[in-house]
Amino acid sequence: MTAPGATDDVRGPRQVSEHRLHPVTPFRRAWAPVAVLVGWAVHDPNQAQEQLTRLTTTTLLIALAVFVPVAAAYGFLSWWFTHFAVTDSELRIRTGLLFRRTAHIRLERIQAVDVSRPLLARIAGVAKLRLDVVGADKKDELAFLGEDEARALRAELLARAAGFAPETAHEVGEAPARDLLRVPARDLAVALVLTGATWGALAAALVVPPVLWLVTHSVVTVLATGLPLLGAAGARSAGRFVGEYDWTVAESPDGLRIDRGLLDRTHETVPPGRVQTVRIVEPLLWRRRGWVRVELDVAGSANSVLVPVAPRAVAETVVARVLPGVTVPTAASLSRPPRRAGRCVPLWWRGYGIAVTDTVFATRHGLLHRSLALVPHAKVQSVRLAQGPWQRLWRLAAVHVDTGANKTVTARLRDAQEAARLLHSQAERSRTGRRTAQPDRWMA
Repeated sequence: MTAPGATDDVRGPRQVSEHRLHPVTPFRRAWAPVAVLVGWAVHDPNQAQEQLTRLTTTTLLIALAVFVPVAAAYGFLSWWFTHFAVTDSELRIRTGLLFRRTAHIRLERIQAVDVSRPLLARIAGVAKLRLDVVGADKKDELAFLGEDEARALRAELLARAAGFAPETAHEVGEAPARDLLRVPARDLAVALVLTGATWGALAAALVVPPVLWLVTHSVVTVLATGLPLLGAAGARSAGRFVGEYDWTVAESPDGLRIDRGLLDRTHETVPPGRVQTVRIVEPLLWRRRGWVRVELDVAGSANSVLVPVAPRAVAETVVARVLPGVTVPTAASLSRPPRRAGRCVPLWWRGYGIAVTDTVFATRHGLLHRSLALVPHAKVQSVRLAQGPWQRLWRLAAVHVDTGANKTVTARLRDAQEAARLLHSQAERSRTGRRTAQPDRWMA
């Protein structure tokens, strides 16, 4: 898809070409009046039931004869008044039937462009384009576009963000990708079964109903409590399986691409240089198989999972693509807290550890459910030392490292003198890291 930009240069102004969304979009927007009625019925079900009982067949047919054309007209008009255009410097999206809204999205501030294809959209051959913009709390979206049009527009926006000239941006096409990881469905299913949350929900569903029966002797109470608990136990695992099915991670010049989903297919991008923290999570029941889960904190993005389950060696290979030049510290290289930390946190203090390398600040916590957090020095925004009264008694302190994703990684139960040295040395490493870090740039 091409959309010439509009700017004044030596050749004169360019004509900006505005585009509409896919013609199937009015059917999606026509549901808005239906949603209003459903919301009213849920908010006041007694009043809704009373009004329905008063309606005669003739009145109901007249109401449908009025309501259906109004909903169709609303969907059509909202689609008709929605346009988007790509200029030399921004993407403009104009929406609104009664209240007009124009979004001006600077191309250089785009950090990810995701393509989402819900089940009904896949059947209709359309896709949703979601834009992750630096400093924006909410993603702007274009829903819906034809699948080919969505891919072409995504490639053009990324090319513009990377600095390609408007005349050649649409000719660049989608950057090539090389697969790094594909999660087998069997491994994903086994991993979900071996997750502690699944067993916890199932245990609650099996234990709570008998206890309620002993207390109340009410079948209704047992069923009303036990069935939702049992359904939640299955829905949690089933929902994750459907959402993480066929999880694929591929490497491309515009970042790591993630494709996933059984019913709703989602194509996401991990923006290069925007990853603030990487966490390698190791549940207790996964250790025998050597599996881990990799999670992310990305500035201004909702991306939170990089790898749902994979062997540790494979996961560390993917982490090396997200954080170039970073080596994941081994368990043996982690420094444990002093033994007197057991006075503050009995037994569990053994799960804490810390390692500082030339590239990252790494901390581990958890004795059963382990989590190793890696923060590149260049991504550290601030460093704080905290010490409560009980910690002061045992000469212990915690060092908090704040990142650009509004998250904090903490080295807990450290010797007080060690924590003071760590505070000053980490501040210096962060300043040095920011000076030498590569710029956050698409296709760099």
